[in-house]
Amino acid sequence: MILAPFAATLIQLAVSRAREYQADESGAELTHNPYGLANALQKLEDASKRIPMLTASPSSSHLFIVKPFTRATLANLFSTHPPIP
Repeated sequence: MILAPFAATLIQLAVSRAREYQADESGAELTHNPYGLANALQKLEDASKRIPMLTASPSSSHLFIVKPFTRATLANLFSTHPPIP
């Protein structure tokens, strides 16, 4: 009874991550340019690290494509989206 909520959360995260991989795969098939999709994701990642997010606040962070306040932490292991290549 104690472990059930934890196990349910792990299953939910695994299903969500699998769906994210499927979405990326479908996007690559739809555009017929998987390297273009990977390049766009890399540009988003690079820009989020390079440009200071002065206008971002915790209350508006959900409006960004790439989260402006993320750091490399142990919580990233449980992220539902796979890391950008």
